[in-house]
Amino acid sequence: MTENLRAGDAPARRAFVAPLVSTLLTLPMALVALFYTGISPMACDSCDTAAAHAFDASFGIAWPVFLAGLLGALVLLVCCWALPWRVRNTARRVGLAFAAPGLVVLATVVFTALVDWP
Repeated sequence: MTENLRAGDAPARRAFVAPLVSTLLTLPMALVALFYTGISPMACDSCDTAAAHAFDASFGIAWPVFLAGLLGALVLLVCCWALPWRVRNTARRVGLAFAAPGLVVLATVVFTALVDWP
């Protein structure tokens, strides 16, 4: 018994490539960015009181924003792996795969912009 599959319902060959490349890029980038943002409070170790308060206040806002960006990148990775491996989802999968490392970069840039550096 054969079924006629529409072109979009056919299994996608090599559907794992985009999520795999994205995972291999995103996770190390996220770890490096997390390390960078994690040690950034040491930038204000020798600050006077006013600069330290300004830095702490801005860091208190920037840190959750950064973590939300990393969480968003993780969600994008999970979504690009979880999409059904059909031809009709290829463009979505590649788009999500490209967006994940881009979101890590964007989160790091936003963090750097939000912090009031001494």
